[in-house]
Amino acid sequence: MFGFFKKGGGNEKHPESLDLSKGVDIKMPSFHESVNYMYKKVKEAGLSNVADRYKAMEQVRCKFCKEGVSCQLCSMGPCRITSKTPRGVCGIDAHGIVMRNMLIKANMGLAAYTYHCREAALTLLETAKGNTVYEIKDPSKIDALAQVLGVDTSLPLDKKAEAVAEGVLRSLSENNTSVFVEKLAPESRKEVFRKLGIMPKGPMNELVDSVARSMTNIDGDYITLALAALRNGVASAFGALVPLETIQDALYGTPTPHECTVDFGVLDPDYVNILPNGHEPFVGMALVKLAQDEKFQQMAREAGAKGLRIVGSIETGQEMMARLNCDEVFAGLTSNWISIEYFLSTGAVDAFVMDMNCSLANLKEYADKYTFKLIAVSNIIGVPGSIRLEYEPGNETKVAEEIIKLAVENFKERRNKQKEDVSRFKQKAIVGFSAEAIVNALGGSLDPLLEVIKSGDIKGVVALVNCTSLGNGPQDSMTVQIAKELIKRDILVIGAGCGNAGLQKAGLETLEAVDKYAGPKLAGVCKALGIPPVLSFGTCTDTGRIIMTVVAIANALGVDPSQLPVAVTAPEYMEQKAVIDGFSAVAMGLYTHISPVPPVTGSDKVVKLLTEEVEGLTGGKIAVGDDPVQAADGIEEHIVKKRELLGI
Repeated sequence: MFGFFKKGGGNEKHPESLDLSKGVDIKMPSFHESVNYMYKKVKEAGLSNVADRYKAMEQVRCKFCKEGVSCQLCSMGPCRITSKTPRGVCGIDAHGIVMRNMLIKANMGLAAYTYHCREAALTLLETAKGNTVYEIKDPSKIDALAQVLGVDTSLPLDKKAEAVAEGVLRSLSENNTSVFVEKLAPESRKEVFRKLGIMPKGPMNELVDSVARSMTNIDGDYITLALAALRNGVASAFGALVPLETIQDALYGTPTPHECTVDFGVLDPDYVNILPNGHEPFVGMALVKLAQDEKFQQMAREAGAKGLRIVGSIETGQEMMARLNCDEVFAGLTSNWISIEYFLSTGAVDAFVMDMNCSLANLKEYADKYTFKLIAVSNIIGVPGSIRLEYEPGNETKVAEEIIKLAVENFKERRNKQKEDVSRFKQKAIVGFSAEAIVNALGGSLDPLLEVIKSGDIKGVVALVNCTSLGNGPQDSMTVQIAKELIKRDILVIGAGCGNAGLQKAGLETLEAVDKYAGPKLAGVCKALGIPPVLSFGTCTDTGRIIMTVVAIANALGVDPSQLPVAVTAPEYMEQKAVIDGFSAVAMGLYTHISPVPPVTGSDKVVKLLTEEVEGLTGGKIAVGDDPVQAADGIEEHIVKKRELLGI
């Protein structure tokens, strides 16, 4: 029943003696040795890169923008709120501008997740019709969606999957209450949502309302703007992320724990290396399927390579790695988005394949210098110099085959050029955790987990769902440090998002981390189960999966999620998906730590609302702080308080 893994090898070395929480030292832009090594090489080559650009921008930051009190929406602006100009030309005050700016970011995050969900549903629809290279690997997930959508579960699998896909597509633009919120949110939460007026419609309809609300001269009330952001958060978690990940589980398999390899050393320059990059696994999975065909391996060998490899990059890589074993075809994961320019400059890449997210706009200069192909496979990606091979469900085999041919031809040109030896930068990580995997490990029930939480062997659980940023220190520094602080206090950490790669590269998702970093009680649980103290739940899209895990625990204990000894931290939030995830967590009643401090400090009322008053409304709140120890103190204090209120 117990025992996922035995201790294995792999350990990243990094300068532990450095205090990496003090801010960005341009000589040491990352927590990771691999990035710092390649940064020096990029610097010597005189190339524009994220660390240097960040340092340059620090000299010209706008005080008003950092505080959230600037607006550029209309032709009478831009407006800046000061003591002498307390209102914009349209009459809006600082509180309205600050909260409207946050809502605009939340709108973008919801749009991105909804886009991804729509693509997943369309892919499932064409798969059900037999028009794609994919197959339904986990029919139970089709049944789960069918039960929510009212689809007859006795239908043949293909017809059932088709009806489910069509149902998900309809739900996205639902004009009444979202069926996913109605069927999946706990009754106690739905009462809160209804009372506050944040029970959402389908995500697309919420977006229409919120984008319209964000225009000039429509909503200047920071309270109603904040409620709209919370409503978007509920729509995102239940209406977009839950169906999105459930569909991907159905198509590619529900993640199960296994060991894989991460960091730059997964790039072997003697192979044709294709890197699917972004957030959607559709083209990446098709590439793996084709690369398993001896015909394409032979094509690579005839070009002088040892073979053909698919190497995961960013969240697309996390989605793939959670479901695929690392082998001769799928090599593992490079890193997260701040690392992109640095691993592309190794000279070991043949094709950088970009789907909907996390592709830098300046990559052509890297492609020209280091000889690789930039290939855009999403209709919304626009990186100058890209070859466009846009994915649509049903054309993935054609797209993947063309990518392989381009990469093989590229290898012929690249093979004799200078390369950096990054083979020493490898780290093993145990990946692929999910609610189902945890339940299976516990013998089919959550009861053993509930017992160790009640006993205090696990003091609490924290979801670390995160981007990666230079805004509060070197890349992944805050992420790694806060995770270490939490697990040494017997708090189990669930990792997701770009920050998850930082945790993997730092060795925190290994069995060795148990003795090295975990508190004694947590260590005992980890050893009994054969799990690391930080569990890899995948990507930022797995926010929905994590929320449903929290719901399952709350339901098992007969309490509301806000009563649980759980919390969320985003210690290096960066972009708009992280903003909507934060509102999702607060709407669910969860204490949510974020860093760096978001651009809200220009409004004392918005700060008070988000950090204090909202707790009386939803049970959740925002906590800010750039010091990992102090942030962990706040999280632990919250968890202890919740334990006391539950009497455990």
